[in-house]
Amino acid sequence: MQTKILGRTNLTVSVMGVGSGGHSQLGKRTGKTESESVAIIHQAFDAGVNFIDTAEGYGTEPIVGKALKGCRENIILSTKKSTRRKEVTAKTVEESLNQSLKMLDTDYIDIYSLHGVVSQDYPYLASDIYPVLKRFQEQGKIRFIGITEMFNEDTNHQMLKMAVADNYWDVLMVGFNILNQSAREHVFTKSIEKNIGIQIMFAVRKAFSQPDYLRECVAALIENGQLDLSELDDPNAPLDFLLQYANSIPEAAYRFCRDEPGTHVILSGTGNPDHLKENLASFDQPPLPQAVVERLKHIFRHADSITGQ
Repeated sequence: MQTKILGRTNLTVSVMGVGSGGHSQLGKRTGKTESESVAIIHQAFDAGVNFIDTAEGYGTEPIVGKALKGCRENIILSTKKSTRRKEVTAKTVEESLNQSLKMLDTDYIDIYSLHGVVSQDYPYLASDIYPVLKRFQEQGKIRFIGITEMFNEDTNHQMLKMAVADNYWDVLMVGFNILNQSAREHVFTKSIEKNIGIQIMFAVRKAFSQPDYLRECVAALIENGQLDLSELDDPNAPLDFLLQYANSIPEAAYRFCRDEPGTHVILSGTGNPDHLKENLASFDQPPLPQAVVERLKHIFRHADSITGQ
């Protein structure tokens, strides 16, 4: 498993990270037992993954805590405090952090992030809550401080444009994929300059595995003027040309994100052992040809209105 340095944290992280949210939540939402979910995590760890991301809102912190027993010191652990439509005060943040430490059965969290932040909430969180997180950092409860966006509501990164201008955040969680590459301009230019660690979410969503939904997404982009029909070989199979260079479209999507300058950890979630094997194999593949990358960048250069979700 390839590794990178997670920006100014200087943490060595696997380019693939285990995501504990999403549709599957490590299989929790699809009927898997806790022991089966733990086995999924161990399968990823055994393959060289050393990064796992969860959140209080996912309900998977206890599963992650059990999976970390006996290997905690070898794994970079990320969890998050929900902020969207939540009361966020020094007291509620402290309660959430202590509860996460308990659920995860650990004394410290490597990356603790404010989760799902929208632009209207950012000024308050930056001025009033960030100092609270700094205090916890000084106490050794957290090592690095992060912030994540609400990508489904904020597809062109208005909140992260504010966050990346500040010098507070060690790690950002960013929505980025083939269909919406707007973070390149709005986030990565500054994050590279400031050496901020980047976790990528939404690298693969259902548009990349469900052809009918991909067609809907492309049609929406054409309708709102963000994609030129004449630049597609086949609007009914707009990404099928990638199958000349990859075993599947999801594989190509992971490789595209992995090799984007400024990205570090690409999150991948599943509750299925065979699906996990496919995802792991995607990260073992070489970069996509540069001409293919440039073509994808050109086709979707104006797209910033969808997530592929």
